[in-house]
Amino acid sequence: MRIVIVGGGQAAASMAARLRAKGHEGPLTVIGNEPAAPYQRPPLSKAYLLGQMGLDRLTLRAPDWWRDQGIGLHLSENALSIDPAGRVLTTDRGTYAYDALALTTGAVPRRLPAAMGGDLPGTHVIRTLADIDALAPQMREGRRLVVIGGGYIGLEAAAVARKLGLEVTLIEAAPRILGRVAAAETADLIRALHHAHGVTILEGAAISRLTGEAQADGVALTDGRQIPADLVIMGIGVLPDTALAATAGLALDNGIATDSRGRTSDPAIWAAGDCASVPWQGGRLRLESVGGAIDMAECAADDMLGQGRDYAPKAWFWSDQFDAKLQIAGLNAGHDQVVTLAGHGDHTASVWYYRQGALIAVDALNDARAYMIGKRLIEGGISPDPGVISTVADLRVLLS
Repeated sequence: MRIVIVGGGQAAASMAARLRAKGHEGPLTVIGNEPAAPYQRPPLSKAYLLGQMGLDRLTLRAPDWWRDQGIGLHLSENALSIDPAGRVLTTDRGTYAYDALALTTGAVPRRLPAAMGGDLPGTHVIRTLADIDALAPQMREGRRLVVIGGGYIGLEAAAVARKLGLEVTLIEAAPRILGRVAAAETADLIRALHHAHGVTILEGAAISRLTGEAQADGVALTDGRQIPADLVIMGIGVLPDTALAATAGLALDNGIATDSRGRTSDPAIWAAGDCASVPWQGGRLRLESVGGAIDMAECAADDMLGQGRDYAPKAWFWSDQFDAKLQIAGLNAGHDQVVTLAGHGDHTASVWYYRQGALIAVDALNDARAYMIGKRLIEGGISPDPGVISTVADLRVLLS
């Protein structure tokens, strides 16, 4: 069986490894549009941007591994279209016949429209190695950075910039930071952390446009304020990369729609990672996370080999900001109650989310014990009474 994987990230690498581990001995090809072999993306906006991690540590597999596994790794190659009837993938270098095709195309960062200055020189996004390599030389002490977007990517970029000595203003159009992904209690913790390190955060601040002609030199807000800038980072989210899937006429719904085993609307095509959505609680779920990419990719690989099983999302995330680590277990969608537990020390706490009395997620800032206990409780389907959880002296008793 000829298997072709399109994509060069975590999902692609995990799927290729799983296929070989599960006994697939046939032709296996991975096609990535970046010049680098599959690498970790989360450290890009953290340790790599800070210069604390090199490409050798980012890379998921050593070059010899791909050769030893008999996997054809094609880099800097762009997939253009899919002919589902003929089962042929066309790239800018040729064609590939397949028996099974996997799309792990990831996501693309959103930019402000060109009419708002989103394509001016001096504007940056954070997604790929090339993005960070272009940004890093501009992050110099004393320069003025404006970060647009108060999600995790924007906040991480702001933290790195402050550590490098830049003056940082973060602008969030919504009433508060982390509005889509976390409770107000978690946002309060993160806001306090950034304020303590000198980041200026403007919330409820709508952008009129980026200013400048030859170079971005500031941000104009709709209320008339002008925020000067030497460079601008847009951290306003990502969109699933579905362009290739569309050429095959695949069903799209918050990404490439798959069944519970990773198969798309075409029986010979699977999808996994940030580009794919799966059935979940009567709707569809698309996880932008390392854990999700690995689990979905392995599930799809098993299904290709006739060892299908339903994918069960086990959500976990993390975000490093300054010297603090925010660890997240579970999915907080639909929560109706929040319990906040103070930790020991500054900027240390955990936020516990409940829905109809069931524990569904935990945010833990600088509290690894709360994170691990919360994760085990969620995965075990155990829900401590929210009225009791704040009274226990040691969270470990919740596991007994």
